Amino acid sequence: MSTARQSQTHYYDSQSFYDEMFDKDLAVRPHYESVHRLFSRMKPAEQAARQQALNQRMLEEGITFTLYSPNQPEPLERTIPFDYIPRVIPKHEWEAIDRGLRQRVQALNAFIHDIYHEQHIVKDGVIPRRMIVSNTYFRPEMIGVDVPGGVYITASGIDLIRDEKGKYYVLEDNLRSPSGFSYLYKGRTMMSELFHDLYLSCSVQDIERSLNVFLSALRSLSPTGKRDPVIALLSPGSYNSAYFEHTFLAQQMGLHLVEGRDLVYKDHKIYVRTLSGLRQVDVIYRRLDDDYLDPLAFNPNSMLGVPGLMNAYRAGNVAIANAPGTGVADDKAVYAYVPDMIRYYLGEEPILSNVPTYILSRKEDREFALAHLDQLVVKETSLSGGYGMLIGPTASAKEIAAFADAIRKAPERYVAQTTMLLSRAPVMLDGAMAPRHIDLRAFVLKGTDSHVIPGGLTRVALNEGSLVVNSSQGGGVKDTWVLNR
Repeated sequence: MSTARQSQTHYYDSQSFYDEMFDKDLAVRPHYESVHRLFSRMKPAEQAARQQALNQRMLEEGITFTLYSPNQPEPLERTIPFDYIPRVIPKHEWEAIDRGLRQRVQALNAFIHDIYHEQHIVKDGVIPRRMIVSNTYFRPEMIGVDVPGGVYITASGIDLIRDEKGKYYVLEDNLRSPSGFSYLYKGRTMMSELFHDLYLSCSVQDIERSLNVFLSALRSLSPTGKRDPVIALLSPGSYNSAYFEHTFLAQQMGLHLVEGRDLVYKDHKIYVRTLSGLRQVDVIYRRLDDDYLDPLAFNPNSMLGVPGLMNAYRAGNVAIANAPGTGVADDKAVYAYVPDMIRYYLGEEPILSNVPTYILSRKEDREFALAHLDQLVVKETSLSGGYGMLIGPTASAKEIAAFADAIRKAPERYVAQTTMLLSRAPVMLDGAMAPRHIDLRAFVLKGTDSHVIPGGLTRVALNEGSLVVNSSQGGGVKDTWVLNR
């Protein structure tokens, strides 16, 4: 057996998972040939030099993420772990994903409009009313409000996984203020420079124009119809874990980067303080949750939002992206009904499948889940970022018992899902390729039309055997290359 084949055998020690680079016969998949050739022949000294250059670049540019841990008295700011072996997706595969994502977001947008207006989908018995009115993110303040262009979800992050057969599934819909854009763009810039020849030879689809699409989508929301509307990115401030991303997007798209104290409500309008005085804001791209947007409408203790913002919004004088109340559609229980939404609103069959999901407020689903907790993934419906989860196959008996008690006390707060055998991709570890589980956060931008950024952000569970890829749980990222052929 050749040295290359021996290393592949060592790498691919299990047939249980779909591997992005190698097929079942240990042959390199055709779309990975150039990438495999370079990285399998790279000498350890060169690998170390490339990784050091990449880490130094991230430090210099402040590409960071803040970790909050109960074991740490102070938040820990660090560079996000970045693996330089790109994930590669062939063109035909991406085209199917693109169609499925645009279909899904169209249906989700229709659903949000419906439940804040006529609620046809509830009246027709497709979704239980209690699932809407008891939803943490349902905002009665949005009932009857017509949003600019009918667009509730300007930017969404849809998390995809692959099973052991290589089929894509939607794992989660992130519709409030999804993060990850900056890591996608910064990762691409670094990879195209550090591996310039490889990048050019692979003919990778460009992502730069997507920032212009994003800006155009925000501009299209302007209620005044100005050619050059004033757009502000509303951030919680520098202590937020994704603040680097806020500064990056504001700089790249020419937005005013503001905190709540920088904005003023006056005469049912919102103004930004500038050196030359107050200037009316037409669109707010918010990066904070509904509760903190306006202390007069939501959480009265919020120091981050703008008092009066919802009055200006309801008066039609400012647009907010994403619209308040969109979180009702990314609740993990509502997620189970998205295929039904697609059929109901679009009259189409879903292109992308959901992970099989059990609604634990249903007696039969709950009984099944409680009897099989050691085989399932349990999630708290209102949480994200890898929090409030039980991964049954790797959980202790004590953890399983605790979740069982919590489910019995408040079953409506949880869903259970089949444990998917997430696909793996190689990462460079100590001079050799090692397999790690991955998912894909795909970004959909919706303005006059829908646009999917080619590739999205591949997230990596860096701990061997782990299925948790979230940055907030110590995961890393890698660049995702969609090929032009």
